[in-house]
Amino acid sequence: MPYSAEHKEGTRQRIVTSAARLFNRKGFAEVTISEIMTAAGLTHDGFYRHFKSKDELYSEVISQFLCRPAAPWLQKPAERCAPGQPFARYVVDAYLSREHLDDVDGSCPLIGLPSDAARGGEAVKTAYRQVTESMIRLFEANLSGPEAREQALVFVALCVGGMVLARGIDDRALGDELRKSAERHILAMTAWEDGQRH
Repeated sequence: MPYSAEHKEGTRQRIVTSAARLFNRKGFAEVTISEIMTAAGLTHDGFYRHFKSKDELYSEVISQFLCRPAAPWLQKPAERCAPGQPFARYVVDAYLSREHLDDVDGSCPLIGLPSDAARGGEAVKTAYRQVTESMIRLFEANLSGPEAREQALVFVALCVGGMVLARGIDDRALGDELRKSAERHILAMTAWEDGQRH
């Protein structure tokens, strides 16, 4: 008896979820299809019923970051942002938070996967660009004036770059300085109020 469409989609999502955690934790090159399928509770042979290649799966993982339920580090607006502040202000605070830095499995793919994306195929680069563009649009929508686009680009660079450096070094205090400095510079360029940092 063939599986239902719902069952197939559920299985596909298990593969994507398993791959997202493993790619963020170990990188694209270090993760095998067998490892992904085992972590999803599935057999290696079933992979090709859902994806043509690991590259296609990688592209799906990056793309789905825009659609999946928010990670824990992005789910506490009341604790991070004063009433009346724009959503982008909250995103800055959540993005540059200690919780996001520590959430290796659930972090933004812009942080966890930049080198892999640079070496990836066209589908991977396209998905990575789409996540980047969505973040740029979010910031741009909360800014005004002729420099809104340029400010949005700088904000993305500060958020992602600050987190990549903070995660890549072995000095927690320096990592915290990098995150907090990135946030201070973003706030200095806006009328957004300073929030409570973690």
